[in-house]
Amino acid sequence: MALLAAPDVRLRQVGRGARGRFPEPQRHKLFVLEAQRPQGGQVISFHRSSVRRRWTASAVGLVRGMPRFHVSPGQGGDAPLVHGWAWMNFTWFASAYDNDDVTYRVVTLVQIAGVLILAAGVSRAFEDHDFLVVYLGYLVMRVALASQWLRAAHHASSAQERTMCRRYAGGVLTVQIGWLALLFVPEGAQPWVFLAMALAELAVPVYAEKDAPSTWHPHHIAERYGLFTIIVLGESVAAATVAVKSGVLENDALNELLPIAAGGLLIVFAAWWIYFVVPAHDRLTDSRQGFLWGYGHYVIFASAAAIGAGLEIAVEQAVGKAHISTLAAAASVTIPTAVFLLSVWLLHARHFKVGLAQQAVLPGSALVILLCSFAGRWAVLAAGLVAAATVAVGVTLTARTRATRTARPS
Repeated sequence: MALLAAPDVRLRQVGRGARGRFPEPQRHKLFVLEAQRPQGGQVISFHRSSVRRRWTASAVGLVRGMPRFHVSPGQGGDAPLVHGWAWMNFTWFASAYDNDDVTYRVVTLVQIAGVLILAAGVSRAFEDHDFLVVYLGYLVMRVALASQWLRAAHHASSAQERTMCRRYAGGVLTVQIGWLALLFVPEGAQPWVFLAMALAELAVPVYAEKDAPSTWHPHHIAERYGLFTIIVLGESVAAATVAVKSGVLENDALNELLPIAAGGLLIVFAAWWIYFVVPAHDRLTDSRQGFLWGYGHYVIFASAAAIGAGLEIAVEQAVGKAHISTLAAAASVTIPTAVFLLSVWLLHARHFKVGLAQQAVLPGSALVILLCSFAGRWAVLAAGLVAAATVAVGVTLTARTRATRTARPS
């Protein structure tokens, strides 16, 4: 209430030093509301983070509506990718400039409304190749983000930072205009428009930060990406559960579905364990590493979601709904699982492994899981057992390494 009653409220940017909530790095900055009370001249500062609370719900909503991955970009398959990109942009912006004031909250809620509009248009984009609602939702999201960047530019502490913020705002709006082409080009050209605009989207941060990087915090970024990974894996479990339930009720095929259900759970649990077993934030030491790590998560998110889609396909094939071979159904689970393991290893796990044995665990597991595709109706269960064994071997090797180090005389 004191803040609301203060006649002089201004926005400033401050660094989080060694005494702050996050001890490192000291370059991290946040907007802070400074309220000057009229009587005593007391300054009140508020340091709060809101991105996790307000975007988790929207992420769940969009991920829950994610389409199957056999649809090509430009034919509806781009909807979750577009949302994922918007979420990434917001995450990095919020890590540097989240001040949690009234304006920030309202604009964030506008962005969430855009997510819901976009999600409402996914079905139409898939069935009728009509992208109008998806575009309008994305437009709401991106205009709101551009306004946040312009606000950050207005309160920037240096000319370089102001230029960086304006480049972000201008790039976001320019690319948004380019997406209009998706509404007017022939259906056959839509994949090419999507590809061109996706590359343009990816280029905006590189261009904006070429002279001055934004002041994001590695702990924030790692936490947000971890949350989104949990959401995608959780929705994969939910999708597989619905498929199994439907198969049991409609086809009385419990014996055929139990191996798929058990294997799917083991795969998802192992994926969660493997992703979070190392401190990913330790790798985020500069903007170059941040770009590689952030962009690389597209592969992680896509493969995690594809695991859930693959489990549904395996269930439908087992009950006779999907007229594909057993090998194809098994591969729809084993291939994304192997891709997930390899991408996690490449992005951050390999940097924390000691010795050849530890380094070989995830790549070796990915290869064995691919071979499980040839195990017939037991393929998913076999892949799940391999994934569980991967976790057990990794934990054992890490424990032995620590024990060896402890036993060495100092």
